[in-house]
Amino acid sequence: MTGSPTVAIGALGGTIASTSSADDGSEIVPTLTADRLAAAVPGLAEIATVRAETLAQLPSPSLDEPTILRTLAWARAAVDAGAEGVVVTQGTDTLEESAYLLDLFWDRPEPLVVTGAMRSAQAVGADGPANLLTAVRCATAPASRDRGVLVAFDDEIHHARWVAKTDSASTGAFRSPVFGPIGRCVEAEVVYGVPPARVSPLRLPSAQAVGDPRIPLVATYLGDDGYVLDAIRVGAGQSAGVDGVVVAGFGAGHVSARAAEAVGRLAREVPVVFASRTGSGPTGRAIYGYPGSEIDLVARGAVGAGWLPPVKARLLLWALALGGPVTRADVAAEFERRGRP
Repeated sequence: MTGSPTVAIGALGGTIASTSSADDGSEIVPTLTADRLAAAVPGLAEIATVRAETLAQLPSPSLDEPTILRTLAWARAAVDAGAEGVVVTQGTDTLEESAYLLDLFWDRPEPLVVTGAMRSAQAVGADGPANLLTAVRCATAPASRDRGVLVAFDDEIHHARWVAKTDSASTGAFRSPVFGPIGRCVEAEVVYGVPPARVSPLRLPSAQAVGDPRIPLVATYLGDDGYVLDAIRVGAGQSAGVDGVVVAGFGAGHVSARAAEAVGRLAREVPVVFASRTGSGPTGRAIYGYPGSEIDLVARGAVGAGWLPPVKARLLLWALALGGPVTRADVAAEFERRGRP
């Protein structure tokens, strides 16, 4: 279509690109290229000029941070080459993490939209084509500019910072548990309920300075005595092998008294962030005072994640450590900025 906006589509694999060679449609694996994904969407050519590129053909559990940073570089280059919006397709298992990592560094006003599918391309009621069409509409909508990275799924639009996969099988698996979706696609129109607002992106270190920090995520549990945290500290040679740790705590970020002692030992060596494992709501600030409470953990040197869930708190700490060791003060300042609405 002459004069239509240009959208770059980068495919990373996942269910949206998966097919099966079995008669019953089982054992699906990523096989479809970006061109074939785009070609399977009725009406796509009528709303955008598509430049499709296959970046990877991986199941989403096999994606990693370096792959997402390469995707970021590709998306930036696509915009610099004239794309008015970018869409990334991938598997849903890690979609909320990939989208947030992209958002931390996305420094363009052009929309970058991430989408996927819960049903394979051969399944009855495959949702991939509809999600991809919604994502392209979102990427071409003027109202999508200056919103950072967005997730388009099941006709809803979510901000990358708040979206989460909340169901293992439903086509409506993606929700923003605390604040809800920021927009919808209704009768081919992208409509937002809130004005553009985002925290300024982080600066990506130079290629020579970019590392691959090791940031474990440790969930607490009934009877937790701090064994895992101490094993990380001692097994890595007094934390020589880790650059920080995120603890997914009970309630508003709490741990047991014994686990709190392990947090304190670890926080003397590397940044430790505690988040809530509940899936909704922030870490506490000044409610409880018992050993293992938020007040106690902060006193031991840990930093609260605020409204960020554990997986995104881990990515923020990973991003902060990309250029080398970071201080507790720097970590606390960034979580204060990015861990609140």
